Amino acid sequence: MSTVAPPAPSAPRIIPPTGRAGVTLLVLLGLMTAVGPLSLDMYLPAFPLMTGDLAATQAQVQLSLTTCLVGMAVGQLVTGPLSDRWGRRTPALIGLGGYVLLSLVCALAPSAPALAALRFGQGFAGGMGVVVARAVVRDLYAGRAAAKYFSRLTLIFGIAPVAAPAIGSLVLRVGSWRTVFVTLAGIGLLLALAVARWLPETLPAARRDSGGPADLGRVVGALLTDRVYLGYAVTQGLAFASLFAYISGSSFVFQDVFGLSVTAFTVIFGVNACGLVVMGQLNARLLDRFHPRTLIVGTLAASTVAALATLTGALTTTVALVVVALFVFVGSLAMVMPNGTALALDRHPAHIGTAAALLGAIQSVIGALAAPVVGLGGEGSAVPMTVVMCAAAGLSLLVVLTMARPDRRAA
Repeated sequence: MSTVAPPAPSAPRIIPPTGRAGVTLLVLLGLMTAVGPLSLDMYLPAFPLMTGDLAATQAQVQLSLTTCLVGMAVGQLVTGPLSDRWGRRTPALIGLGGYVLLSLVCALAPSAPALAALRFGQGFAGGMGVVVARAVVRDLYAGRAAAKYFSRLTLIFGIAPVAAPAIGSLVLRVGSWRTVFVTLAGIGLLLALAVARWLPETLPAARRDSGGPADLGRVVGALLTDRVYLGYAVTQGLAFASLFAYISGSSFVFQDVFGLSVTAFTVIFGVNACGLVVMGQLNARLLDRFHPRTLIVGTLAASTVAALATLTGALTTTVALVVVALFVFVGSLAMVMPNGTALALDRHPAHIGTAAALLGAIQSVIGALAAPVVGLGGEGSAVPMTVVMCAAAGLSLLVVLTMARPDRRAA
């Protein structure tokens, strides 16, 4: 199999910043990664209202989640190779600028189909910053150190799911769902200014990829034929699909099926996201004692059991069981994403941007399938959401045990 020659070993690397600069970079990369959950979660409390305002069905409103995720996938695919060629800062700034403009346009959407189309563009722009953040981490760290850093990012990344529905609920008290997208534009603008001020260039010119389209094709081919890399990518995609089934269906389940208020839904969603943050920090500690693969297999088993418990709660309409099981389910996935990302990217250190892009794109595309499947399951029941969660979590565990099993090249 033909491969692309890596950059010269003597090319300089950036030393990871420490002290105040290190904390600033951690927060900034966490916020860049948080663009995804902010875009997906902030307008969740408005879903029942949007169905009436846009004269749309539940499935049509949920489609805007799917198109946003697909846009993120495409945005990452385009941006990853460009960041290997141009460096990390320029694509990040272009993406955040586009995100601001497209968020404002989403606020003007006249119908559910128009919103779904515009959300693709918003997701594309947001995905540009997400893939750059992952590439920056892998520019600076490798192996367990990278997995630990990705875990610490959940301290920032995890705040987004907590804050997003709460911010959305507050916005809905003074405005409509359209005001939510104006708020997202404001957040994007502040983040763009922060990136311009504080994001260092972590890919020196001497280490950049100067190859053409043919070389890029060979790099992508090498990634797609690497069983273990692809296995971890699919594992993460399925795990994200199980999480996205919860994200896309939870507002309808808790408000329409179980009859909870917007405030109660926001509290439950926020508490689950807090579990994500706590488990992410626990993962960083456990990496001192366990290999990333050991942790990812164990937590996928736990998430599968928790998903089955939510299905039991849905079938018996036991809201307490659903709430408790969802807390365990969401928290367990905090150990899947950082460990899977580090294990996958470690296999292709010469082309980090492209590897991170394909990883994120596969995750987004598989995850995007969850929302329409949940919507097609029908309204008025929590069963469709929990069935998709169970299926995706179980398949994720199966893939990591088979397709992503270590080979002689494993770190």
